[in-house]
Amino acid sequence: MLSDDLTHLALCWRLVRRDGAALGFTSHDAALLVDGLIHLARPGMTPSAVVLGDGLEANDMEVAGALSAGALTASDLLAGRWDGARVELFLVDWRVPDAGRHVLASGTLGEVAVGDGADASFTAELLGPGAALAASAVELCSPECRAELGDARCRVSLRGREPILLLAEAEPDRVRADGITAADFAQGSLLVLDGPQAGLERRLIAEDDGWLLFDEPLALAAGTRVQVQEGCDKRFATCRDRFGNAANFRGEPQVPGADLLTRYQF
Repeated sequence: MLSDDLTHLALCWRLVRRDGAALGFTSHDAALLVDGLIHLARPGMTPSAVVLGDGLEANDMEVAGALSAGALTASDLLAGRWDGARVELFLVDWRVPDAGRHVLASGTLGEVAVGDGADASFTAELLGPGAALAASAVELCSPECRAELGDARCRVSLRGREPILLLAEAEPDRVRADGITAADFAQGSLLVLDGPQAGLERRLIAEDDGWLLFDEPLALAAGTRVQVQEGCDKRFATCRDRFGNAANFRGEPQVPGADLLTRYQF
């Protein structure tokens, strides 16, 4: 493809969301069918310089483009529907797009910034495979539990702790529902089951007078059906007294903290 005297190359993007939904775009002036997915013509969608190396550093890059009501939308990006989506950038011969492709970069979608105005644009960070090398390979000592409620290390059963209910009241940064003890769901999560925001999830960071507060705003309406999951503040006393799960506590509550040397004894 690249060794021909005369090339007929088109740049293509493929985004695959975590729920399996996929979008394709191309810099060509007409849509291309590649591996069964139609890649829509988006000539204004351009990447930053693509740098490929054989070292261990993370080869990250950015992509910029115009938003389209029929494809990527500002509301979907800002709501987090595309967070962590798999992204692949490649070249094809636009005359025979299924004949083969030359992959330039791949990774996951990172931080997204959306512009203002009717013709809004966006920039998105593409995190290459090397970005995983920046993650810590071992756990650090901590007084709080490092497991998540209900996971394989915690082992607390979530049966009966993930009720489905209708919202009694809703505001952009908080919601209230009847029939539950709201305090039990602080540090838990909320999954929207119907309406225009179906599929979106928010962390419930705190409880305030019966209201559950979001970590990020989410526009919901009273009567929306949601599933909420109980939370845990990750303290040993909570694990022992509320869940009876002290044997599986994944923290070190007795290890002295950094303030040990500043303590005074009278």
